[in-house]
Amino acid sequence: MDTTHRIRAHFNASAQLKLAAVDALAPQIARASTLMTECLLADGKILACGNGGSASDAQHFAAEMVGRFERERPELPAISLATDTSILTAIANDYDQVFAKQVRALGGAGDVLLAISTSGNSPSVVAAVDAAHERGMRVVALTGKGGGRAGELLTADDVHVCVPHGVTARIQEVHLLAIHCMCDAIDASLLGDEE
Repeated sequence: MDTTHRIRAHFNASAQLKLAAVDALAPQIARASTLMTECLLADGKILACGNGGSASDAQHFAAEMVGRFERERPELPAISLATDTSILTAIANDYDQVFAKQVRALGGAGDVLLAISTSGNSPSVVAAVDAAHERGMRVVALTGKGGGRAGELLTADDVHVCVPHGVTARIQEVHLLAIHCMCDAIDASLLGDEE
């Protein structure tokens, strides 16, 4: 087995997907960034959720907002709903609503839900999208594989960044790039462009 060959194949597949998808995804990522910036300027907050690797992406996004991305700036209100093990396990013990219950408790009109699911079919993420709409929130959904049920629930006020691919690892790689692009665009909107 030639491990180096396999690694090169992964790098090539990831790079090719990102280049092939940029024209389709860039306008949606820009729209998502604008929606989030407007939310923050109106004293709203961003709630982020996902399972597995997407939970890590939700945490990553919240860390970039509360800490900083690449420039020093005031802290921005973002919460990962995938981090409180007591809440997660208490809710999961009785319901399939681990994110929806948190959205109902913490979210309000004008806030944004960043819902991350590579298939778009994660029941807990789908329920969170429903809960966000109940609370008058807008949704930015990062999905792949056609968008699944989460994609079907989105309204014209929401933003769907659907990676045109079927392999989870590749979708997650593009999701991370999209998150970095959103963080950069939010900073540029709030602080001014910087090359």
